[in-house]
Amino acid sequence: MTVIGFVPAALASLAEFRPDRSVILIEEPDVVRKRGVRAAAADAPVVRELIEWEYQTPGAADEFFALHGDLRPAAVAAIQEYGTPFAARLAERYGLPGAGLGAVQLFRDKSLLRRVTRAAGVTNPASVGVEGPEEVRAFMAARSGPVILKPADRQASVGTRILHSAAEVEQAWRECVLQDEGVYVPDRPVPLRMLVEECVRGSEYSVEMLVDDGVPLFRNVTAKTLFPGPRPVELGHLVPAAVPDAVRDLLCAQTERVLRAVGFGTGIVHCEWIVADGTPYLVECAGRWAGDGIMDAIERAYPVPLVRNFWSLMMGEKPAGPFPGRAGQSVAIRFLDVGAGVVESVQGAEEAAALPGVVSCDVTVRPGDETRELRSSWDRAGRAVACAPTGAEAERRAADALRRVEVKVRPHH
Repeated sequence: MTVIGFVPAALASLAEFRPDRSVILIEEPDVVRKRGVRAAAADAPVVRELIEWEYQTPGAADEFFALHGDLRPAAVAAIQEYGTPFAARLAERYGLPGAGLGAVQLFRDKSLLRRVTRAAGVTNPASVGVEGPEEVRAFMAARSGPVILKPADRQASVGTRILHSAAEVEQAWRECVLQDEGVYVPDRPVPLRMLVEECVRGSEYSVEMLVDDGVPLFRNVTAKTLFPGPRPVELGHLVPAAVPDAVRDLLCAQTERVLRAVGFGTGIVHCEWIVADGTPYLVECAGRWAGDGIMDAIERAYPVPLVRNFWSLMMGEKPAGPFPGRAGQSVAIRFLDVGAGVVESVQGAEEAAALPGVVSCDVTVRPGDETRELRSSWDRAGRAVACAPTGAEAERRAADALRRVEVKVRPHH
C-alpha cells in the first residue's frame, strides 16, 4: 500500500487494520526535512519504507513509475491535497482504482472546476482570474456586494480574504500573494494564480462521499462555521449537519452532479458549499479525505468504518456494507485562536478533556512558541471534539471545553 503525504493520523488509522511494514510512504524531500518525517516513519511500525520524491512537479508520477514499475502496491492514495494528482496518475499506471487524473486536475484548479461544473448545471459564484489589484478593483466595480480574493490552487484558506471596498484591495493583494505554508510544503516556488469571486452569504456545508467507480456508497453533510473577520478560516464543524432532509438531499445530489461533471472514479470526496436563499453554490471540491478531524467525527457519529472502507475500495475490494444513512449521535469540532505573539503558558487542556462528552482537547502550541494572526487554518492553536445526542449539545460541550483552556500570549512589540 502506497500513501502520498505524511499525515500522522492516517498512519495511525492504517496501523489498526494493516500489518507491520505494509505501507510505503512518499513525501517531498523538503517536507521530510522540515517535519522530521524520517524519524516519525521509523517510529511507525506500519511503515515499510519512506521514499523522498518531488511529487508535486510535472511528470513526477510517470517518472516514479518508470523507476519503480515493479513495486506492485495494493493501493495508492493521497491523504493531502497537493498529492492528489500524483496519486491519481500513479494509480492509473499501476492499474489500480483511483479518482482519475482528469477529475483531480479539475478539482485542483478552482477556475477550471467552475467552468466545467457550471456547464453541467451546478451553480457557482461569479469568478475571474486576476493578475493584479487593478483587475480586482474592476471586478468589484461591477458589483455592489463584497468579494473574496483567493488562490486558484491552495488549501487551508491560505491567501484568502474577503473585501468590502476598493480601498482594501492594495493591502489585501500584498497579503494574499504571500502564501506561506511553512513546513507543510516544499521550499521551491510555486506559480501564483489568483481569483476574485463574488462573496456569497449563506450557510456553509461540506459533503463527504465515498464513491465506487462513480457510484456513491456513503454520504454525510457537515455544517461549518467561520471565525469572524475578513479571513474565512473555519471555527468549527458539526457532523452531521442539523438540517432538514430536503437540504441534505439537495447538497448530496449537487455533489453527485459535480462528480459526474469531472468524471470522478473511485475514492472519497470533500465538497464544500454555501447555501443562499435555498440554492447551493459550489465553493470547491477535493478528491481526498476531509481534514480538520472530520473523518474521525464521521466514524464516531454514525458509526461507520469509513477509513477502512476507503482503503478496501482503493485495493479493488468491495467494502463491507450496508452503510448507515443516519448518524447515531452528533460530533462537534471547535478550534482555538490565541492571537499573535509569544506563548507564555498553557493551562486547562487536561481539565477540558475530562468534561462529559468531550472526546479530546488538544493545544498545539507550547510556551516559547510564536503564534500568528489568524490568516489560515495553520494559524489555529488547538481544538476540542465533543459528542452528544444532539448537534446543539455537542457544540455546547466543545465550546465549554475550549473555555477551560487558558493560553497566555505576550503580544509582539
